[in-house]
Amino acid sequence: MSGFEIRLGTEDDAEGVAGLIHEAFLPFRRHYTDGAFEYTTPGAEIVRGRFAEGPIWVAEEDGLMVGTVSGLPEGERFYIRSMAVKPGLQGRGVGRRLLAELEKHAREAGFEKLYLYTMFVLVGARRLYEKNGFYIVRETLPEEWYGVGGLEMEKDL
Repeated sequence: MSGFEIRLGTEDDAEGVAGLIHEAFLPFRRHYTDGAFEYTTPGAEIVRGRFAEGPIWVAEEDGLMVGTVSGLPEGERFYIRSMAVKPGLQGRGVGRRLLAELEKHAREAGFEKLYLYTMFVLVGARRLYEKNGFYIVRETLPEEWYGVGGLEMEKDL
């Protein structure tokens, strides 16, 4: 998949971003508590509000949104949230390119680290992050996040 383009999203993309995130995480729904799934798959209004908090990128191919990732500045680290690639297109470079755009932005803005949270069941995501220089900082306890444990990962910039 090389014919896709990545651009900064706008508030007009909120519904598409929310729909894509929901579609990407729906196959893993049974591994989430209700609260965790609701937080992971925010609706369009929540996504719209996130544009004021930090950048959101979208990947498109032939006018179709195929991937998204958002970032949130937090001290010396830049938080990666809501990374999603359309099912059926995963493993074709969309996620890697989205991460590269986010990393470029974070470097240029002077951040020292990227960080994110992921779940054990998201094996493909963890593999993508590790291939791109992320390492495990710690296991997160279920009590920390809606009853679901996982991993905190980080990358030095």
